[in-house]
Amino acid sequence: MDTPFNLDDQAAYKRWRDAKRVSHPRCAQDLVVDVADPRALTDAEQQALLQRCTVANMAIYRSPIRDPDKDIPRQLARQLGLHRLDGNWLADEDGISQIAAAAPMSNRTAFIPYTNRSIKWHTDGYYHPQSRHIRSMILHCVRAAAAGGENALMDHEMAYIAVREANPDWVRALMAPDVMTIPERRDEDGVARAEQAGPVFSVDEFSGALHMRYTARTRSVQWKNDVPTRAAVAFLAQSLEADGPHLFRVRLEPGMGLVCNNVLHDRAGFVDEVQQPRLLYRARYLDRIHSPTLASATAAAFSSSQYQFLAQ
Repeated sequence: MDTPFNLDDQAAYKRWRDAKRVSHPRCAQDLVVDVADPRALTDAEQQALLQRCTVANMAIYRSPIRDPDKDIPRQLARQLGLHRLDGNWLADEDGISQIAAAAPMSNRTAFIPYTNRSIKWHTDGYYHPQSRHIRSMILHCVRAAAAGGENALMDHEMAYIAVREANPDWVRALMAPDVMTIPERRDEDGVARAEQAGPVFSVDEFSGALHMRYTARTRSVQWKNDVPTRAAVAFLAQSLEADGPHLFRVRLEPGMGLVCNNVLHDRAGFVDEVQQPRLLYRARYLDRIHSPTLASATAAAFSSSQYQFLAQ
């Protein structure tokens, strides 16, 4: 089977690249879908979200629902084909994480998402083993910050194209199984998380889709020390800071949310309102957002290089 991610198959790659460029949204507004209630999508709302995830790996929904209801991301996920919730150790018992600045004495302040500080570019779960790849994610906004807290978003497939166009050998380096290593994390009980090595770019064995694990952090990450890797990592970092046409900046307001196939993202620092601090619900899944009907249509259109962005 032809795959655009095979470095030896230029024809398949070029067909996919050209179709991807034509179909990709031009601005953040193109990602937005208005929904009445994310817990109970209409067929049109569901298809609009799936269409955007098919062409851009992400969509933003906007709803009038302001309730602090943790069932919102869970019920929305089910409607997008997501069932295998990844319950990390800082999540609540139901597997949903409440992303907010923790109290000063809380042990969560050791982890940047639970502070008001900025977060560098990353994909979620980059420290997980391959068996627990975070393939998709939902971020639902309950309360926005008084100031700041915007996210920058970039489809990881567009990052792949940028690197491959610059130098295919850099892609080869970033697909090496030992290119990026996250050191073990220790606590008072010993090793809390084992060392984890793996590629930046890989092809998902179940869907054939591109997966990316990445962090722009310079601490708690070890890169393979060779010339192609150093050049590739530098190029990727520069590309993400260049504010190019495929980088979208959004500020989630109450009732809004992001659904995505774990795209690249960052977060600006923020200032909270004391009585109403910023609060987002985060649900991370081992499944990929997937629509069999849309996937078939996309594959056929990619073959003819005539695929266009599916607007609502």
